[in-house]
Amino acid sequence: MTLATVKSNGVPSSRTVLLKGFDERGFVFFTNYNSNKGIELEQNSNACLVFFWAALERQVRITGKAEKISTEESIAYFNSRPEGSKIGAWASPQSLAIAGKAWLKETFDYYRERFKHGEIPKPPHWGGYRIIPAEIEFWQGRPSRLHDRFLYTQLTEEGSWKIERLAP
Repeated sequence: MTLATVKSNGVPSSRTVLLKGFDERGFVFFTNYNSNKGIELEQNSNACLVFFWAALERQVRITGKAEKISTEESIAYFNSRPEGSKIGAWASPQSLAIAGKAWLKETFDYYRERFKHGEIPKPPHWGGYRIIPAEIEFWQGRPSRLHDRFLYTQLTEEGSWKIERLAP
């Protein structure tokens, strides 16, 4: 999915992340909290997710607030990851400029050696976010350009959703 956040100067920023779970509470992904997206979400929790399937002419757009998931949920997911992904979470100062690929390999090798005789713990700077939807828009393309668009808006007072058809 594409995740869009806002930089401190008001400029939008987007990137592709992996959706790792969803339920009635929202949509979950994992990252380094010190990455650009982590810093941006710390400063402004407003976020947008986009799922696009060109071949099907379909899109789902979700806007809402981001919140960190519990440490327990982050640990549970971290422990399910392959060893290389766990070491990579320790080794990569995500989004920062580095000296080169050799530096990254040396750092990875350092952490692989450090954790070779035991469990690899979740780094304190790594975990999950949940995007809690306020709006969900479904778009279905049509050859006539009279696309179908439906906007679901969360009504917090009633705990239900308002559904509206939008013009293409």
